[in-house]
This record gives sequence, C-alpha cells and structure tokens, in this order.
Amino acid sequence: MNTVAAEFDVDLFVIGAGSGGVRAARFAAGFGARVAVAESRYLGGTCVNVGCVPKKLLVHASHTHEDLAHASGFGWTVEGAQFDWPTLIVNKNREIHRLNEIYRKLLLGSGVTLHEGHAKILDAHTVEINDQRISAANILISTGGWPHKPDIPGAEHAITSNEAFFLPQLPRRVIVVGGGYIAVEFAGIFRGLGAETTQLHRGDLFLRGFDQSVREHLRDEMQRKGIDLQFNADITRIDQQADGSLAATLKDGRVLNTDCVFYATGRSPMLDNLGLENAAVTFNDKGYIKVDEGFRTEVPSIYALGDVIGRVQLTPVALAEGMALARRLFRPEEYRPLNYKLIPTAVFSQPNIGTVGLTEEDARKAGHKLKIYESRFRPLKLTLTDDMQKTLMKLVVDAETDQVLGCHMVGDEAGEILQGIAIALKAGATKRVFDETIGIHPTAAEEFVTMRTAV
Repeated sequence: MNTVAAEFDVDLFVIGAGSGGVRAARFAAGFGARVAVAESRYLGGTCVNVGCVPKKLLVHASHTHEDLAHASGFGWTVEGAQFDWPTLIVNKNREIHRLNEIYRKLLLGSGVTLHEGHAKILDAHTVEINDQRISAANILISTGGWPHKPDIPGAEHAITSNEAFFLPQLPRRVIVVGGGYIAVEFAGIFRGLGAETTQLHRGDLFLRGFDQSVREHLRDEMQRKGIDLQFNADITRIDQQADGSLAATLKDGRVLNTDCVFYATGRSPMLDNLGLENAAVTFNDKGYIKVDEGFRTEVPSIYALGDVIGRVQLTPVALAEGMALARRLFRPEEYRPLNYKLIPTAVFSQPNIGTVGLTEEDARKAGHKLKIYESRFRPLKLTLTDDMQKTLMKLVVDAETDQVLGCHMVGDEAGEILQGIAIALKAGATKRVFDETIGIHPTAAEEFVTMRTAV
C-alpha cells in the first residue's frame, strides 16, 4: 500500500455509498487503507433503492400477465388472477431494506467507518459531517445522479422514477415522457400491469445510440402490446383538474387527459451543497466533474467516479471504476486504466434488449466494410399461444477481418444471453468462431451461432 502521512484522520473519505463508492471503499480497506464513507440518503445508491433492482422487480411483475395469458396454450387453467399494486410495493420495499442492510454489513465488515449524514468538503483535505471535521489524504466524490423534470408550468404535478417506486396505487392512465432506456422500461411496466400507457418522445424514434434495427423492432413490439407511442411530441404544460386527474397540453395544441405524467428525460449529477467550490473542483462543458483517466480531478487529492463524471452511467461501470481507483491509490502495481469499449448493456423493455459492441451505423462511420447477419423469428415458447412477438438477433461483422464488431438482440432474456456473447467479443471472436461453435438446441441463443447468410 502507498504510505500516507499520519497527519490525516483517514486515507480515503468517500462521499456517497452507492455502487462505485462502496466498491472503492471496500477494496481500499482491503488493501489496508483507513477508509470512511458518508451517505445522506440510502445505502446502495440509486441502483439498489430507486433504480435497476426495484425496476427489474417491477418488470418481472408486469411480465407476469403475459405468462398467465400463455398458460392456457400449455394446458393450464388460470382463473381469477388479479394484480394488487400495494402488495407488490410492500414486498419490493422489504427486499430493498434487506439489501440496504447487506450493504451496511459489507462496509462495516470491511473495516470501513460509516457516517450517515450530509458531507461537505471544506478544503482539499477536509470534510465536515454531522458537525465533525475529518481530515483525509484523499477524498472521493461518488454521489450519483438525480432525475430532473423540465421547467414547464405544472411540472410539480409530474413524477420521476424516484416517486414511481412508491406510488400508493397504480394509475389507470399514464403518460411516460422520454426516449431513453428508463422511459421504454417504465412504459412496459405500466402497460404490463394494466395501465393505459402513452409514451411521448420529442425525437423521431427512441433509444438514440442503439442499433437502428433494434430501435425499430422494439417500436413495433411495444405498439403491438398496446402502448401508444407518439414521436415528435412533447408537453408544454400540465394542469390538474378538479377530480385530481391531469391535462397535458402538447406542443401541437392537443390535450391528453391522464392520471399520471412520468418524466424520464435525463439525470443530472447530484452535487448540491457538497462544497466543491471550496476546493476549486472543475466541471466539463456538460456539467459533470472533470477527471483524468484515473478519476482524479484538477485537485490532486480529490477524485470522482460514477454518474457524477458522466462517462458510462451504468452500475457495473461504477463498480469497475471504484475497483480501479482503489488499486490506483493503494495497490498501484495492480492498477490498469479502465477500458470503456465493449461494455455490454441490457434494457429491460418488453421485450428486452441486449447489446454489446458497435452498432451497424457506428461501424460504418468508423470505416468498416461490413457483413450484416440478422434473424427475426417467433420463439418456440410462443408457438402454442396466440402471442405473435418476434425476437431479433443481429451480428455486425467486419468483412475484411471477419471479427464480430457488434451483437444485438431484442427478445426475452436478451440480457442473460448477451452476457456470454460479450465475453466472446472481448476475446476478439470472429464470425468463423461463432459458426464453429455448437448451438444449444432448442434455444433462442443458438441462433447466434447458426446465422450463415449475410443480409
């Protein structure tokens, strides 16, 4: 471990006990550092409390209605099935509380000192929390992000993902505003649980940055499931009616009546009242904390990672960043800069998206000559049902080197399937390697090793 001057109370003070902060704290303590962590809201950060974990639980709940609908095709009779939102939320809350306590035990078991309260930076080496001043050789900012709503009349009547997880009842009608992964996921959740769901997006098509085939395929499947997708549409004002419902006025003058307006139009770094001005921490042109490749700000003793630096805002990336920083500071012989290429991603839309590597569009922009392999098919499970959902699988291959540059899927369990594919791409697999791999039959996943004809 690097030797640190004894003049400091701790070697590392972490502000924010989310995924990245906890990982950095635990590994640093494991390397022998004296570590303290401050958290003002909830242990585990966004992902555990109001992000990926409860969202995935709600996705499972909302998908159950399709499983029930499919049951008759397999000989099952399901009568009187009913959904109760409050029961789902109570059970979800119990699981999140369990995870909170696991994070607490992980920190304390690692020898980390936990401070529950709002921490503020006083200078490059001093933090104040609960009227206590603590000196630190290094300070890490990992406070995450926070959803924001647009500045329009009546925005106070709308909710974000933060509030969606705690609604007392499921709204009968919901308008989801946004074109990112959170918007398409929650549109699927609300619709699957029985709400009349409209999704508005100000652009031509949602999920900018994803492969065009993926975007179009998901659009078609979401419409087939009864979600009212309206593109090139946005809300200019929200008015509450006498009966408590909402009237959303669109930019084209139309008025949509609803019971809930849910905004998923972006997140901002959560940096309020952190005292960053006291240490002259600087920001990039998008408002995120400016850091070098090793997560150091322009103040040598202060670091930042996760959503506050705005690179790739995914939980596994924050975990990897936290581990890398701990090694840089306290086990430098093991440190390697983080590689942000070939990061696999899942979107828990309905159906799911799984993707890793380059999109067809980005590969062409990079100058690659391509062979594209694409397959659309109805999964075996659905052949005994009336469900016409189709799965999309796509490989983007360099025509000259045969290397698989990107792999994309829209279909059930896409995330589970793409995790293994990501390892192959990370290892540099060629299309020939895919072709020579024996498939597992009958599965959807085998399609990735049986596509032979370029489209």
